[in-house]
Amino acid sequence: MYVVMVYDLEAERTHKALKIGRRYLTHVQNSVLEGEISKGDLERLRNEIDELLQPGESAILYEISSDSLVNRTVYGDDPTDDQRFL
Repeated sequence: MYVVMVYDLEAERTHKALKIGRRYLTHVQNSVLEGEISKGDLERLRNEIDELLQPGESAILYEISSDSLVNRTVYGDDPTDDQRFL
């Protein structure tokens, strides 16, 4: 499954969400990560993010169940290029 994660935390806490998100996804822009993830890892990501959030903070996970439904167009340098050749 393909997931896009966006988050909005207090400025001094954004690094915590980024650290969690990078365990499962690729960091593509400020407060945005994306990538393929297994159902088990998605559940772990959900739990870790839910435990991290404080009142007034949020995270959104967009789940796309089929690769054929993803139409991804990048203008400029693609931050995921490095991840594809590991």
